[in-house]
Amino acid sequence: MANQPCFGDEDQHESPSSAFYWWRTTGDRNGNGYLNIDLSDLSSLTPRLKVLREMERLALIAPEGLDDLRHKLITYRSGDFWLPVGGVKKEGVDIPPIITILLVGLSGSGKSSLVNLMYSVLGRSGLIPFAQTSSMSSNYTTMFMEEHNVLRSVRSGFCVYDTRGLDSSQLSEGFEEVSGWMVDGVRHNQLCCRPEDEKIGRDSHATPSLRSSLSSSRFARRRVNSVMVVANLAEIYKALKCGDSKPLEATRDLFHCHSIRNSNENPILILTHGDTLSFEERINGRLKVCEYLGVSETTGAYDIACLTEQGILPEESDPVTSYALTEAVYRALMQSDRTHLPRRKPMDWLRIFVSRVMCCIGAFFLMLAYFFSKHGHKKKLKV
Repeated sequence: MANQPCFGDEDQHESPSSAFYWWRTTGDRNGNGYLNIDLSDLSSLTPRLKVLREMERLALIAPEGLDDLRHKLITYRSGDFWLPVGGVKKEGVDIPPIITILLVGLSGSGKSSLVNLMYSVLGRSGLIPFAQTSSMSSNYTTMFMEEHNVLRSVRSGFCVYDTRGLDSSQLSEGFEEVSGWMVDGVRHNQLCCRPEDEKIGRDSHATPSLRSSLSSSRFARRRVNSVMVVANLAEIYKALKCGDSKPLEATRDLFHCHSIRNSNENPILILTHGDTLSFEERINGRLKVCEYLGVSETTGAYDIACLTEQGILPEESDPVTSYALTEAVYRALMQSDRTHLPRRKPMDWLRIFVSRVMCCIGAFFLMLAYFFSKHGHKKKLKV
């Protein structure tokens, strides 16, 4: 039987780095500290062992791979990961100057904490010191969209958008707003509308600077290229233990939202949590969420411990988490670059114009047919 190495020596000593490898305290190991995995038949692995094997992969790559992946991101230009398909050259592809990664999730899912974590992990690799999300009141930070250039590099070709959390009790309205973001694009300081926010313009507490920020016309509108669905693993798992499946169901509906799937067939799932979950809860919660959402246990979700709210920088405290987050960003950029569409040629615009003219003509004759049919029916009744 072949086994997967797991740095067993670290498990036997109380070194500071042993806290990084939380999954190694589980019982899925032999006496030598190796995972009980038969590499000759990977198809027979249980979902639990697949997760443990994925964590071992991250731990193996993280020490040296993190700096390499950071370098790829700091030198990244929009379209670098595009692959020629169907004979279309890169010059003939519609590539935006900046790739936009959109974070969506329920209220309290950890989107802002994830952005702060990106700054701490990626920002210090750039040319400008990193900063965190807005330190103003929670109403302000959740009311407006925020654009973050987390890498802070003159060569960086991507940005991350922090959005307002969706209310699980009003998902239909939230999905309409998400659909608008996907179709129309997003802007920094763009107001995230809700039915209960209609009075903001006349609210006495709205300062002149707050009212002036409602207009985002001076900022560039970004086309959404990639989506990260952020879910609070701790909240979902604790709700499931109490028999409440609503947070998990709402996350599933968001993950499979029609507008997101249309523009991003495989959104990335980020499972955030603090340090409140035990090792077994962390693994079991991940398995339950992935199974319910129909996501691969190993390649479809990233387990991210967002500890910045407690003042801990995960770059120093957890290199595996730092690498997982960096890889998630890298994967989002790779997916974006490989889904760019070819530029429309003059003949394509002509076809679109002709098709719209024909649709208008068809709608006009349909209206005439309806009018005369209704008018003729009334005259027939009079006779």
